[in-house]
Amino acid sequence: MNYKEIGNYLRNCYKKLVYDFMKSKEICQSYSDGMKQADIFRDCGMDWGDKANSTSSNQQYWTVAILRELEEENIIQRDNDTKKWRLK
Repeated sequence: MNYKEIGNYLRNCYKKLVYDFMKSKEICQSYSDGMKQADIFRDCGMDWGDKANSTSSNQQYWTVAILRELEEENIIQRDNDTKKWRLK
């Protein structure tokens, strides 16, 4: 089993999950306010709840990376004032 390939596959699945989620939400459309990173993280089901040495807030780093990937691909954007994310 190639764990690196599986990890790459899972990363792509999570990225698709976040993008599909944002496409399905009115608040994430290009003309809307957008959503906070924490809300996207939780609403996509990525929160494991508070664990020892890994609070819910700390678990959001995956979502940060996913959102930044989508931003680099010019698919989504972050409002500099509100810090909310929306489709481009």
